[in-house]
Amino acid sequence: MWNYEKILQYPVKVSKNDLEMAKYLYAQYGGPDSELSAGIRYLTQRYFIPTDEAKATLTEIGTEELAHWEILGTLIYKLTEGLPVQALRDAGLGAHYAQHGKNLYPHDAAGVPWTASYIQSHEDPIATLHENLAAEQKARATYEYLINLSNDAGVIDTLSFLREREVVHFQRFGETLDIVRDYLENEGGRRDY
Repeated sequence: MWNYEKILQYPVKVSKNDLEMAKYLYAQYGGPDSELSAGIRYLTQRYFIPTDEAKATLTEIGTEELAHWEILGTLIYKLTEGLPVQALRDAGLGAHYAQHGKNLYPHDAAGVPWTASYIQSHEDPIATLHENLAAEQKARATYEYLINLSNDAGVIDTLSFLREREVVHFQRFGETLDIVRDYLENEGGRRDY
C-alpha cells in the first residue's frame, strides 16, 4: 500500500522571487521530459512487465517521480509567491496568468500544455525499459541545463538533488532490464533483443 507523508521528499529553499527561473522550471513540471510525464509513464507501463521485482521498480520510481513533481511545484510557487500580475506579464507569463491566474498548470517552459503524447506505453518490456532509460537521461540533462540557468543556491541545491535521483533511476532501470532479459531468456525462451 502506498503511504503519503505530508512532507516534501527534499526541502525547497529559495533566496528570492525569480519569475524567469520559475518559467524555466515548467520544463520539468509539464514538459515532455518532465516529472509528470515520467510518473504517468512508469505507473502505466508496469502492468505488462513480466516479473514482480520489475513491476515494483516501475511502481516505486513512478511514485517517486510524482513526489518530484510536488517538489517542482513548490519551487515554482516559492519563486512566484506574492508577485504582482505585471511582474508575471513582464516575465513572459502573461498568457499563463490569463488562463490560470497565479496557480500552477502542467505546461513546458514555452507554455505548451502537457499531453499524453509525451509518453509511450508498449507491451514489449525490453522496448519499455529502453524508453525509460532514455527518459531518465533526458531528465538528467534538463536538470543540468536548469542548474546552469540558476544563480540561487537553494534552487541549485534542490535541482541537484533531483538530478541525482535521475541518475539513480537510470541505474535501477538498467538493473531491471537485466532482470527482465534473464527472465525472458529462462522462462520465455526469448533471445531477440
